[in-house]
Amino acid sequence: MISAKTNENIPVSYTNKKPFNKATLIGWSFITLASVLICLFYFFPMVQALIMSFQSGTGTNLTFTGLDNYARLFKDPTFITVVKNTVIYLIIQVPVMILLALFLSVLLNDKRLKFKGFFRTAIFLPCVTSLVAYSVIFKYLFGADGIINMMLMKLSFIAEPIQWLTDPFWAKLTIVIAITWRWTGYNMIFYLSALQNIDHSIYEAAKMDGASPVQQFFKITIPMLKPIILFTSITSTIGTLQLFDEVMNITKGGPGNSTMTISQYIYNLSFKYTPDFGYAATVSYAIVIMIVIFSIIQFKVAGDRNA
Repeated sequence: MISAKTNENIPVSYTNKKPFNKATLIGWSFITLASVLICLFYFFPMVQALIMSFQSGTGTNLTFTGLDNYARLFKDPTFITVVKNTVIYLIIQVPVMILLALFLSVLLNDKRLKFKGFFRTAIFLPCVTSLVAYSVIFKYLFGADGIINMMLMKLSFIAEPIQWLTDPFWAKLTIVIAITWRWTGYNMIFYLSALQNIDHSIYEAAKMDGASPVQQFFKITIPMLKPIILFTSITSTIGTLQLFDEVMNITKGGPGNSTMTISQYIYNLSFKYTPDFGYAATVSYAIVIMIVIFSIIQFKVAGDRNA
């Protein structure tokens, strides 16, 4: 009787606990290899780079120097310049791309629109093109004697060719246009998928209450898409802070260092200048810190209590 009463008082989680069996072993066998590979190719290089950021020297002849590399960041004029360039891309390109993607997704979600499949595919296609290929095409399009200048001059918008690639202002604008062209369709797909999951009866009820399309957009669509907007904003921020291919292939960081990004500076420190892998790793972790800061800001602005 005592043992029976004792069993009745034992929680269900303990009485139903199963021993380590064959099914559990099979489950672990599926995830073990993937976990080992992730640790080997992701986490180990991250830890190794962190250790390297506290070292300095030429090539692989590195010695421990403590926080000297991090102190050097604030005295490095090139680093300050590339951070400014990258932040300019971030605060201009990301909001423009997010708003444009939202606008296009709402248009393409209209049931009355014909050939929706064609337009969706056409807008999404740029993000599956080769980074190098489209960068080279943009370089020729925006050249001094490129198609863009020829069209603008024929339409009498300009009297002489714009130096898209050799003027600091226009070169930055060219990079922003290139990034926006490539990634707007990618973000549009997320918004389009979310819009199709919103019950249409909500819009019908709002319409019956006298809400205009603009009011429906700001009072229904934006609040409903808030988690997706936050997600795309953070991923776009991370992508922009790691921007490399477009700048490298279109302007090579010029003129001067006016378009160089942080990632290109890391590349130059590692392979173009005298190799300084320790300082390059330090600059890499500067990107990590910036990503964390901007992500927290975006969570706070979005009102996420878990940030």
